[in-house]
Amino acid sequence: MGSAAELAAAVLMVAGFPALMLAALVPSVPAFAAAAAVTYLADHYLHRKGSYLINRLGKVRAGLSIRFLIRQLLLILLLARLSYADNLIYYGAIACFIAFYGLQAPHGALVQLIRNRRRMPVATRNVDLKSRIRIPDAPPRRLLHRSAEKMLHLDLFAVVGILLAAQVESALLGFIGIGATVALATLYVLALMPYVRGRKIPPNAERVLAAVDDWLGEYKPETVLYFSGSKDSAYQVNMWLDTMENLDSKPLIILRERAILNNLAPTTVPVICVPGGVHLMNMDLSTVRVALYAANVGKNIHMLRVPTMKHVFIGHGDSDKLASVNPFSKVYDEVWTAGRAGRDRYAIADVGVRDEDIVEVGRPQLAPIRTWQGVPEGRIPTVLYAPTWEGWDDNPGNTSILLAGENIVRRLITADPPVRVLYKPHPFTGTRSKEAKAAHQRITALVQKAAAERAADSRFVTDSAAQARAKAELARIEARIAQLVGTGGDKGRDEAEATRDGQVDVARHEEVARLRTEWNDAYWRSFPTWEHRVITGAEPRLYDCFNVSDAMVSDISSVVSDFIASGKPYAVTDSAELGAEEFKRNNTAVRAAVILSNSAAELGELLAAVRDPAADPLAEDRNELKQYLLGPDEPASIDQFNTAVANLAIKAETRNVGQESRIAAATADAEKLANAVPGQRVSSAGDTDGVGTG
Repeated sequence: MGSAAELAAAVLMVAGFPALMLAALVPSVPAFAAAAAVTYLADHYLHRKGSYLINRLGKVRAGLSIRFLIRQLLLILLLARLSYADNLIYYGAIACFIAFYGLQAPHGALVQLIRNRRRMPVATRNVDLKSRIRIPDAPPRRLLHRSAEKMLHLDLFAVVGILLAAQVESALLGFIGIGATVALATLYVLALMPYVRGRKIPPNAERVLAAVDDWLGEYKPETVLYFSGSKDSAYQVNMWLDTMENLDSKPLIILRERAILNNLAPTTVPVICVPGGVHLMNMDLSTVRVALYAANVGKNIHMLRVPTMKHVFIGHGDSDKLASVNPFSKVYDEVWTAGRAGRDRYAIADVGVRDEDIVEVGRPQLAPIRTWQGVPEGRIPTVLYAPTWEGWDDNPGNTSILLAGENIVRRLITADPPVRVLYKPHPFTGTRSKEAKAAHQRITALVQKAAAERAADSRFVTDSAAQARAKAELARIEARIAQLVGTGGDKGRDEAEATRDGQVDVARHEEVARLRTEWNDAYWRSFPTWEHRVITGAEPRLYDCFNVSDAMVSDISSVVSDFIASGKPYAVTDSAELGAEEFKRNNTAVRAAVILSNSAAELGELLAAVRDPAADPLAEDRNELKQYLLGPDEPASIDQFNTAVANLAIKAETRNVGQESRIAAATADAEKLANAVPGQRVSSAGDTDGVGTG
């Protein structure tokens, strides 16, 4: 149901319809009016909130239109019970609602037609289609946004008028309301009609696709990042945006789902969203030499079929999970891993990926992670608890939240000497498992309670003035970012307009990036360095949490591999209780970690390493593991990545030149054969003629 307010509104709406029927049968105009008002307001509120109940009602044939129809029928019943069955207002009400519902069909058809015609075969960002095709402005937002609800609510005039007419026994008021409802509904339909004809219609799919091909021919992309997935997986492509912006070759991002495009972070790289497989396969990508894949999904086949480019799996993380050695990976020309560990992982898994097809390129995304210099003087240590989510099955090794999470947090918040706890769960936590969601909520409550207790403890001093300045700075930065994003983003525009006007303003983009860095700095200064925090949402980012932490507790996931780049102490929970040695043997990334049981009794080892780095027994192991997992620090990972792209592009070009040579040679041979056969026939005929005459 959502919030308590939504639950209350749902109860009121469901109870309102029996109340309407009772008021109609009694009959009582005031009671009917009160119940109708409750159902109208509750319905409107739940729609605005996108309540789960509203969606369910639609599934069981109690959708929006039906609810309005029932209310109108009950109003007719009320009139009949009030002995208005022979009154002109009774027939006027019936005629009004019949006409009103008669207008619903053209209204709905027009709205759907406009939306369909304004849905582009491809949606783009940073692609200049505006100079190639004319895309008209969208209809005013007030016409299409929540259009069905707006249209149906026009019956309010008739309902109010009829109720007033029944109460004061004046048919005139009823007919005024009826006239207003029918007139406004008719005007709504008429207002939509211009947008399905003439110059207000966007160009057809053929013209749009031709314009995209024209742009591709001019831009000549060389390296493509291809991605398909659910809206919740947008982070998997977002993590590669900075890398794409820093490529030496011309980049292009191809997406397959509109939901991903809507959740894509701002970027200066051209983006083309192509939902249709046929459209993608007919697109001119002849200049592309390298295609990068961040996920193993079925729709990859639409790009993998193109032989003129080389295909590379780059993934969206580096860990010892089974997903990191998916047998599907053998379909690619190369698989790029961060370091030697990825290569060895495929060799051990033996899933068909050849060693010569693996290239170590480092992790360009890890550049923002700072190397640990020890706990700053005067500040208590900060420990980040960043568990992964429960996964798609009930394997106890997926996440520590279920069996160990509360124990970990309790030991950290009660540690002596004290430490600060930052709890940042995986975005998917609790999306599949109710038990994981409940555990997450309990952990959140523990952290928040500990934070409140610490704030009341006189040992912890607060610099209120500095925090007030930081909060004021945060507000200023957020206001400026909202202003920049609001004027430069896709807010309020439909897909066609966003495609037409989706050219990034580079200066604005750079300013937003700078402001986000400033925001992050101000955020950490806006509360005491000893305050426990629960951190959810996109900001602050995980790597920002890495940089303010002195140690981390996590699970088997790419988070651990990434954190190793910092050189800081870390612990990993053996939730499946394999035992420390077996756990290390199965998971490369934990070989320099403190291994925690579900009781988290071993946390003291981690805290001791944080408090006295000189006595840290795992420091050298972490440095060696960092090189093994993530590759050398020099050259920089982005340079390694660019070199790998360039080398593979050469292979693709060599293959294409070879194919052209073979085709040319085959064509020449065919022409020789075609020319030779007729000549032989002439010669044979001559010989025959000669013999005959002899």
